[in-house]
Amino acid sequence: MYTALRLQRKLKRELRHGAVQVIVVDPEPYMTYQPFLPEAAAGSISPRHVVVPLRRVLGDCQVIIGEVTAIQHGKRTATIRTLATEEEGTGSIEVHYDELVLAPGSVSRTLPVPGLAETGIGFKTVEEAIGLRNHVLEQLDIASSTRDPDVRDSALTFVFVGGGYAGVEALGELEDMARYAVRYYHNIAPEDLKWILVEATNRILPEVGEEMGRYAVSELRSRNIDVRLETRLDSCQDRIAVLSDGSRFPTRTLVWTAGVKPSPILAATDLPLNDRGRLACTAALQVDGVEHAWAAGDAASVPDRTAAEPGAVCAPNAQHAVRQAKVLAENLLASLDGRPLSDYEHKYVGSVASLGLHRGVAHLYGRKAKGYPAWFMHRVYHLSRVPTFNRKARVLAEWILSGLFKREIVSLGSLENPRAEFKLAADTGRHPEAS
Repeated sequence: MYTALRLQRKLKRELRHGAVQVIVVDPEPYMTYQPFLPEAAAGSISPRHVVVPLRRVLGDCQVIIGEVTAIQHGKRTATIRTLATEEEGTGSIEVHYDELVLAPGSVSRTLPVPGLAETGIGFKTVEEAIGLRNHVLEQLDIASSTRDPDVRDSALTFVFVGGGYAGVEALGELEDMARYAVRYYHNIAPEDLKWILVEATNRILPEVGEEMGRYAVSELRSRNIDVRLETRLDSCQDRIAVLSDGSRFPTRTLVWTAGVKPSPILAATDLPLNDRGRLACTAALQVDGVEHAWAAGDAASVPDRTAAEPGAVCAPNAQHAVRQAKVLAENLLASLDGRPLSDYEHKYVGSVASLGLHRGVAHLYGRKAKGYPAWFMHRVYHLSRVPTFNRKARVLAEWILSGLFKREIVSLGSLENPRAEFKLAADTGRHPEAS
């Protein structure tokens, strides 16, 4: 989106006169600002305000909502499957291009853990974030109304696997929300909730440094969150999470945030990949050894010119991706004009992470912060980075309102199956004896 936006600004006249065409293909009609997913899950931000509609911001580009299933760069063609092609039974369409920009991002990296595919919940999309929020609130309803102590125990046990940003921030925000919500349940106390964070390494949030990582662990444990380091999930069959240290936790909620891997579309191209499945790129963001092909973000392995060690590549995170996109657009235009290209170079400035309302850790420009100052820095930083003034204003307004009024604790789980009630009514109408 950022690359197309920069091209749209630089080529406005050519686009409007039809001399140039910029085609954007994405499975969703929006770009998700993922750092706000934990707050959307906790109800601090409306889900529609953590996404940016592509058709609105890319008004001069052609937006195709579909999935790229194959790319033959030798022929300059991309095969795309859309909702229309499925309805028509044609299978897919072919789009011809002159220049290719690949920035499909990453997907959740799963492991062959028994039961994971059947019971695990991801945390990479806005749909997953809202689904998880509804699920957690539904577990409180189940625990409040059941007379079976085993069902109650499993409903009030929440297991998160992965101690990176996604896992820690999601757990921190949802634990905060659930602890607030139980005040409205007459038979559930905050200490009845059991939150477990499972991390295979000996630290969490490695991006904020070892000291701040240790603080994050102590902060979570002070809230009775069970943080298990150097521990793996061995199985989660039959709603029982079995850990490598021998612990067993009956649970109805298992959130998997243990890493990401490059988008599968990269394997369906004839472009060179490195040993980690990412596109091998030059510092100018061209696919190495290939003309007219560019890449940025999680899908691209870009040399880090600021690193001391040789062979280092840029970390697959938003801080690099957004900046790479702008350099990529400028280089693409320069290549068309025959001008020299610029190398991407950005020294990592640090990281911020939220641990729930008014809690956080930060390590920016060599300075460390924790607690409320770090949480405030987290909000200010991401407010400045979320695309478009429209979204900035709406997110800021929601934060102000959430500070003035009580937190929303409504579960709208029926949104995930909106036809259920009508289908039941229709089936009952066809079979009156069922009623």
